Order: sequence, then structure tokens, then C-alpha cells
Amino acid sequence: MSCFNNESFYVQDYTDTTYLRFLASNAEAGSIIGKGGSTISDFQSRSNARIQLSRNYEHFPGTSDRIIMVSGTFDEVLDAVELILTKLANEFYAEDGEEAEPRLRFRLIVPNSSCGGIIGKGGSMIKSFIEDSQAYIKISPQDNSLNDRLVTVIGTLQQQVQATNLILSKLSEDLYYMKSIGPPFLYAVPYDVPNYGPNGGGKKLQNNQEEISNSVTFGVADEHIGIVVGRGGRNITEISQTSGARIKISERGDFMHGTFDRKVTITGSQRAINIAEDMIMQKVALASPPPLAPES
Repeated sequence: MSCFNNESFYVQDYTDTTYLRFLASNAEAGSIIGKGGSTISDFQSRSNARIQLSRNYEHFPGTSDRIIMVSGTFDEVLDAVELILTKLANEFYAEDGEEAEPRLRFRLIVPNSSCGGIIGKGGSMIKSFIEDSQAYIKISPQDNSLNDRLVTVIGTLQQQVQATNLILSKLSEDLYYMKSIGPPFLYAVPYDVPNYGPNGGGKKLQNNQEEISNSVTFGVADEHIGIVVGRGGRNITEISQTSGARIKISERGDFMHGTFDRKVTITGSQRAINIAEDMIMQKVALASPPPLAPES
């Protein structure tokens, strides 16, 4: 902040702390965290930004998506966001046979009071952002029950990065936005499971019953293990993140006694086990061929 001739002007200082919040599915959140927190630690180390995720059951209202907040200097935040978007693009969109540069969807959470600056007079600002980035940008209608709106950005990876750069640059000029850094997961439904961040760890569950760790093992046909695991572990990560349970699948050739079923072991609270088992059985049911119609 600088003052000239007794008038106040906000001069964007790229060393100031800023932040950006956006949405991610449970599967995407699991990818960002990585095994044992390895990916999120790497991203924080490489960007010097702080990356925080809402807990498994803490979703943005009206969605099943978790909230991610990245904070740091302007450049640090952009670096971290680009690392995250690149990771998600490679893992979730780079399917064989698809175009080399798929169009991705990225949803930012922006305070209502800051959306006007992004829109501009007569929509001039958002139009210029669309022209400069070649991304599709849309702001959700205002919901009086919420203090924020969703800004959806759709485009290739580079188009998204450029659009995010333009949007964050505008937000960083907004005094209210810069002062509004508070609880990053204000709307999230409280549920005490570990929260990942630079100060990771987490609180113990307040419900003593939920602290009790149980384990169950059952069999899944070897040919159905692929759909349970998913491409790059996508499905099993989502199941684990959604349920809060730990899931282990036996190695190839390690079957349940007397069968050709692989061993699936789920560990966690009884509630977590039930959710994970139901989700696995749904995957198996989708993979199983329908029963043959009886011959007439």
C-alpha cells in the first residue's frame, strides 16, 4: 500500500501474502495429497506456498467437492496452482486416444464483493480475461445464503493458468479480498478427520466410537480388481478419501482360500468400513455382466 498526494492507491506488491481457494473432488484431493502426503509436500517445497485441504467430509455447499486454499506471495500461489493443475491434467484427463490438450474445469471460490471487479463495467473485465486467456469463464449467480460465488474456468492447461493469473491479479488489487483471509473452510461441514497442510496432522475424532479401529477382509474376483483400483489408483483413492478407511488389496496370486478372489482388507471405524465396502461392491456390480435371461 502506498500513498501519494494524500490519495490512497493500492499498488500490487508481489511479495504480499495472497490466497486462492478452489474446489477438488475427493479423488483429485487424494492425488494432490499423494502417498503419505508426498505430493503436497513436494508442491509446497517447490512453490514455497502453503496448501491446505478441507477434511474428507467437509464439502462446499451444494457440491461433493472439497475446498483447497493456496496461500503465499502472488508468484508462489500461481506456481502452486500450476503444479496442481498439471498434476490433475496428467492424471485425470490425459486418457489414451483423447486430444493432446483436453479442456479442463477449474472452479475458484471468490467473495461476492470481489466478483464485481472480475466482471467489470458492462462485463468488460471478464470479456478481456476471456479474450486474453482463450478460456471459458463464468461466474455463478449470487446465493444470498453464501458469502462466496464460484468462478468456473474451462480450457486447456495453459489457458487455465493464464486465466487464473489474470483473475488473481485483479483480486490482489482488491483491498477487501486481501483483508478477507480468514478460516479457509468457512462453509465446510465440520467432521474431525486429519487435515493436510504444512502443519499437517489432525485432531482425534471427538466421537470415541469413531476412534475404534476395526478390520474386515473379503474377496473380490481377480478380474474385477482393476475397476476397484481404477486408472492410476483413482478409484481406490476416492473410496479411501470418501470413507476415511484404509484399504489394502492382496498381491496377484494371493487369493482367499479355495477361490480365485483377491483379498480386500478395509480398516477403520465401523462406519468407514461400511461406506468403503458399499462403494467397492458398487464398482464390482458395474463391472459384472448382467445375468443371462432364462431361455424360453
